[in-house]
This record gives sequence, C-alpha cells and structure tokens, in this order.
Amino acid sequence: MRFVRSRVESQDLAAVRTLSARDGWLVETPEVLRAGLGDVATTIELPGGLESPRDAREQLAAHELSGDDGPSGSGVVAFASLPFERGDASHLEVPRYTFTRLRDGSTWVSALDGDDGWRDLLAHVEAASQGPLFPRSLTYQPTAEEYAHTVARAVELLRRKELDKVVLARAVLGTVPEAIDPAALADRLRRREPLCTVYSLPVSGARRYVGASPELLARREGSTVTCHPLAGTIALPAHVAPDDYQTWLLGSTKNLHEHAVLVDDLVQLLARHFEDIEADATPSIVALRSVAHLGTWIRASARDGAPNALSVLALLHPTAAVGGIPRQAAHDLIGELEETPRGHYAGPLGWVDERGDGEWWVGIRGVLVRGATFEAWAGAGIVSESDPTAEREETRDKLSSVLGALLAERI
Repeated sequence: MRFVRSRVESQDLAAVRTLSARDGWLVETPEVLRAGLGDVATTIELPGGLESPRDAREQLAAHELSGDDGPSGSGVVAFASLPFERGDASHLEVPRYTFTRLRDGSTWVSALDGDDGWRDLLAHVEAASQGPLFPRSLTYQPTAEEYAHTVARAVELLRRKELDKVVLARAVLGTVPEAIDPAALADRLRRREPLCTVYSLPVSGARRYVGASPELLARREGSTVTCHPLAGTIALPAHVAPDDYQTWLLGSTKNLHEHAVLVDDLVQLLARHFEDIEADATPSIVALRSVAHLGTWIRASARDGAPNALSVLALLHPTAAVGGIPRQAAHDLIGELEETPRGHYAGPLGWVDERGDGEWWVGIRGVLVRGATFEAWAGAGIVSESDPTAEREETRDKLSSVLGALLAERI
C-alpha cells in the first residue's frame, strides 16, 4: 500500500479529537496529538501476541510512504490496545488517515493513496455534549472485602520470599441510562488529567477503551528508548494542599521499595539490548488530580540502533508495575488469585510507525465502554510490607479517579 504524507494548515482540533475518540483512534500526549480517521486501511496480525512480533514489523515496513518530510509517528502508523496476556492473539490497525499535530501547531496528514477525504469527515462532526451519567448498576469483582482477603494471602507468600512483588487488580462493571459517548468521556479526561496521555481505541467485543494513562511504558525514537515507570501511590484529598502527602510518599519505605523493584527490573531487561542506560538516582513525584505516584525516568541507547518499538514492547511487557517480580511467578499468582481475566486492562496501548519508532503506554486509568455498559479496573502493587486495607483503599481511589469522568456521583 502507498501512503502520502502532507504538511497541512492547522485544523479544527475539537473535530479531530471528537471524531477519532468516537469512531477512530486517538492517542494524545501533552506534546503531540495523533489521531486515526476513516476506515481501516490494513490490519497487521499478531497471532502469537507479543511472543512473535517480527512478522508485524516486516508488514508495517513494507508500506510505501512518499510526500513531505515529517516527524516520527506522522507516516504509516499502526495503532493498538493490546491484551494484558502477552501471548494472546491480537492485531494493530493502520487507519486510512493519520493526523499528527505538534504543540507548536505544525500538522501533518498521512493518507492512503493521497486521498483527502478526511476534510469532508471533519466537516460533518457532531460535537460531544454528553455530561456525566448516573449509574444504574454497579458490580465489583471481587468485592472490597474479598480483595482485601486476597491481598492478605499474597502478603503471606511474599513474606515467605516466594516472590518480591505482585500486582493484584479488581474491576467494577456497571450500566448507565444511555449509550456512553467516548468522545465526551475523552474530553472530560483531558481536562481532568492534563499531564496524562488521553486515549480512545477500539478493542475486542465491539468496545472502546477510553482513558488517561500517566505511565509511559516505552518510547522508541531512533537509537534511543525512554521509559517512565510509576509505582508507589498516595491519595490526594480534594481541596487540601498536597505537599505533606507528597513528602510522606517520598519517605515511605514500603512505596520506595515497591518502586525500586520496578526500576531495577526494567534496567536489567533493557541491559539485554542496550549498552548505555541511565536512570534517575531518586524517584520524583507525579501528581495527578486525586493521586500521586513515584516516577523515575530511564533512558537507554544502542550504538547500532535500538530494536523496533514492537520488539522493545515484547522485551518489557508486563513490567513489575502491572505484573510483579519474578515475572513468571507473579503472572502465575495473578492467574490463581484474580477472579476475572484482565483483558485489555494493563496491556500496552499506543502506536508504531514504518520506521520502527513508537510510543506505548500502560493501559490503566481507563474505561471499557459499549453502549450503556462500562467496565473499569484498578490494581495495587503488593509487597511484603503491604497492608490489605490500605491496598483496598488504593484501588478504590484509583477507580474513583477514572470513573469521576464518567459518573455523576462518586463510587
């Protein structure tokens, strides 16, 4: 297939955001808006999931790109929200039109065969006007009490030194009186969490995954890979200065341990393919609307060029931020203790282009929507010092954070 990239005048951002969030592909960081519009130009299959990404890399690189020069992620771009289970069959989708806008207003459109039908699409967009909705039903899987009991079981194993860390999650399933507009939900998330990456992507079961992720799993650009793992959390009460809470988090032995385990594991994984790796000496605070996290920037470079973004993804996922340490032992324990498969929750989401560059975020702080039904997940990192009640409250705070953009009352 042949794509043509053109630098264009700035477009109606509200229309681009609305259309891509409702019917296309949206991944918007504070620096770059990337949106896929129109139908699917081509699907790139991952029959073995992240266990066998090579064929997908070759399929994407085989596409022809001509026209104007542009930055990474403005040419032939494949978007995806991948499952948490790395071996599950999945796929990436290349839209007919890819819209890329930088913070300074510079804008590119990549179109199959140079088609400019995207202009007509943007001229006929119904604005997102739906407000927060009242829940009709809510079901927790597991319940708060059951989750705390599960954490207590995990802590017992951790104290026996059978593993160092495991992330345990729970879900809430619900219904609302009318079909949820993903564009309205994405717009509220953007305003609530301006430091996060807002996403709206189609997933299995005719659903969309809409959210605002704070965690960069991996950005590959040329010979460099950047990661920003998060672990260690504290809730930030509304209308209260957060300074004391953030100071406590920076001195919390339990949270610092949880975070250090994650950073050390990522550095060791990256060392398999990269010669030069730098990580911040101490974590910093990542403050969101209702919670704060510990975060560390990690940068890795390869003298002979970094692996393709999909290969980097296959190397890192799942990190200790969503799985645990050791990886296999934690994965087995998650399968034993969690009632429901995670599906797309905590899986990677983002994009990769024909050059092998890409950006992938951890698929958290999102809502899976279909019609008037929704599903949201939250997890907590469990270590030997964990308190089951505190971990239960952490998942409640995280669920409240994301569902606050959907529901008209606090859960």
